[in-house]
Amino acid sequence: MEQLYSSLFIMALGVASCVVYFLGTNWLLTLIFPSKNVSNQVMARNLRRAASIRPWLFLGPALSFLGLYLVYPVFESVALSLHDRNGDQFVGLSNYLWLFNDPEFRESLFNNLLWLLVVPAASTFFGLVIAALTDRVSWGNIAKSLIFMPMAISFIGASIIWKFVYDYRAPGSEQIGILNAIVEAFGGTAQAWITIPFWNNFFLMVILIWIQTGFAMVILSAALRGIPEETVEAAILDGASGVQIFFKILIPQIWGTIAVVWTTITILVLKVFDIVLAMTNGQWSTQVLANMMFDWMFRGGGDFGRGAAIAVIIMVAVVPVMVWNMRQASAQMEDR
Repeated sequence: MEQLYSSLFIMALGVASCVVYFLGTNWLLTLIFPSKNVSNQVMARNLRRAASIRPWLFLGPALSFLGLYLVYPVFESVALSLHDRNGDQFVGLSNYLWLFNDPEFRESLFNNLLWLLVVPAASTFFGLVIAALTDRVSWGNIAKSLIFMPMAISFIGASIIWKFVYDYRAPGSEQIGILNAIVEAFGGTAQAWITIPFWNNFFLMVILIWIQTGFAMVILSAALRGIPEETVEAAILDGASGVQIFFKILIPQIWGTIAVVWTTITILVLKVFDIVLAMTNGQWSTQVLANMMFDWMFRGGGDFGRGAAIAVIIMVAVVPVMVWNMRQASAQMEDR
């Protein structure tokens, strides 16, 4: 209860601070640029100046926090990646040379590429199919709610759920894992699924696909509803089948949205960390870049320089996709 009260107090303090800041800055702006008891010319000039300054008063705190918690860490990480394990001695590109010669890094890079190939494609595909199907049934909204529900679960929470799905007990013991119970029910042999090299990566990917399909479904469902009904009706009158309508009418008209969803999930996949940490901790050939960075930065590695170098590699991979994503989203907004 103490933690609950503390959280509520902090939330109330935050809201109160925002209200005080809003009222205080507006009062101060009015004091500096008065619009009463002055000539019309001065009043018009003051109103223009106040209007140009006011947006920056609201953006100011956000920009300050972004600079403190986003921009500054980027430059600090780049600088740290050029120093030794304690961040004291300049070593140049040594950490990057070590990185590309390290077998664990190559394994992590390969696994990240696997995630990039499978998760965005599968999540977008399932989200698109489900969006198209649920829009045509009376209980579609209920189905969408159930499919979207995993989005409300944290990655760690989802990993714990799926640990029970993949759970393995020694031979002779009762299998409580759903997957092994099904395998044994059909006469198969229970397996320690998440310890099987290469294939265990796909078992971990299923968790993220399960979570992100709901996100893709909601965005793509909204895009599908924006397609004019006349287009679909004309295709039906011309004798087009359901499959032809889906692939030749619907998908081309929402291709921009599909690309945005795809790249959004791609950015998430490049930073995947929680699922691997909770399920395998990078063991059994499941290591990924973010988990490797965490190991070197904060755990057994204890090398700030190498950990920062991995962080810079992740950032370099994410930024181009993020910029392209933002441009696509902006282009879509302009088209509308």
